[in-house]
Amino acid sequence: MSRKHAALSCLRPLVGALDTSLAREPPKRADNFYTSPEWRSLMARIKRKRPDCCERCGRTNTRLFGDHITELKDGGAPLEENNVQLLCGSCHTAKTHQARAERYARQY
Repeated sequence: MSRKHAALSCLRPLVGALDTSLAREPPKRADNFYTSPEWRSLMARIKRKRPDCCERCGRTNTRLFGDHITELKDGGAPLEENNVQLLCGSCHTAKTHQARAERYARQY
């Protein structure tokens, strides 16, 4: 091994490994609105009236989420039964991402 190569192999890297364990997002917490008695009462009423399936894809035997058709951030009525749809987790996530993208596009 040349002397030059030996000197280089003894140098420590200037940048260490990135610890990604701290980069994780904290667990999602429900907004206080969605744990309120008013929201829970509305959801119970909607679930009694409507079929037990996702209103977008028709999936049954799954957890259903109450989703604002017009999101609150976009001026949707928070406790209006006609502004709430029941969605499975997949449809709820897709709809939320779509609404977020549309909101972002309007801003820029």
